[in-house]
Amino acid sequence: MIKYAFWNNKGGTGKTSLIFQTICRYANLHSEKRILAVDACPQANLSELLLGGLTNQGSDNLLKRHGLLQRCSIGGYFQIRLPTPYTLPDFSIDDFLTTPGEYNSTIPPNVDLLCGDPLLELQANAINTLANTQIPGTNTWIQIIDWLGDLLQQVDDRYAVAFIDGNPSFSIYTQIALSIADQLILPVMADDSSRRAIQNTFSLVYGLKLPSDIYTQHAFATKLRAAKRTLPKVHLIAKNRLTQYMGPASAYAAVLRSIEEDVTALQAAHPDIFTFADVANGIVDIRDFQTTGVVAFAKGCPFYSMPVGRLDIGGHRVRVNPDYRQHCIDAIDGLVNKL
Repeated sequence: MIKYAFWNNKGGTGKTSLIFQTICRYANLHSEKRILAVDACPQANLSELLLGGLTNQGSDNLLKRHGLLQRCSIGGYFQIRLPTPYTLPDFSIDDFLTTPGEYNSTIPPNVDLLCGDPLLELQANAINTLANTQIPGTNTWIQIIDWLGDLLQQVDDRYAVAFIDGNPSFSIYTQIALSIADQLILPVMADDSSRRAIQNTFSLVYGLKLPSDIYTQHAFATKLRAAKRTLPKVHLIAKNRLTQYMGPASAYAAVLRSIEEDVTALQAAHPDIFTFADVANGIVDIRDFQTTGVVAFAKGCPFYSMPVGRLDIGGHRVRVNPDYRQHCIDAIDGLVNKL
């Protein structure tokens, strides 16, 4: 099973919309493969989308999964790990998985979901404390970081691909999620904060350009490498929500060129943390989804199965243009074809 994480140390880059469409389209084009979606974000927006979106009871369906006797979510799994954090309890991963197609008919049937959970925020303090407990002969931090890896070991042969949605915060649950990823997809926007976030990402995940050895000693990358764990490799930079009429002389284009220059310099200096040798092969352009994206988010609907024309969304009439919907499909296909 290959595991892709969509992550950036900045909110608002369209990460969840992008991973939702990618999961659905990949599963649609590869119906012979089983796909696992891992929602490692306490906001659980990916889970709500897969379970129906805003207008099709996605939130209610998620609450039902949380309300089961065995809480069916990543938070439910972490809950059973907390009492014995350094030893593996008896459990079945199937107790924590959901098949979103049973709730949302537009989702391919070969997709399963480990739901997100706001409980992660409540659990974070306890998990941090456990990860930093000193026990002779036990690497407590790595025992905690391996929690998701322990879970997915049960289904390594069941799924061909896992897609992981992470929270922008580099919290302990984000580190647990990123530690199992093989490849990293970084969505960016055409703004300076996205450029800074890319730089932060390389510091946080790979320990690059840290201000002193004190930070290096305790860095995520340092501790993973010391435990002989591998780091995810950067596979794609997704330039997301590009403005349709953005010209080559625009300020937006200048920022995006700067991001490309930053990535080019990093790739030249640290080729081992990238899957691509030519930066042009590691960048995809995603146009702004505009109304089509709003409808997809509201309905929890992949672009390829979305109806066109005038639609009712929460009592408002909106129009999905067939040509623009096709542009959205083509953009997602451009990303999926690089996986």
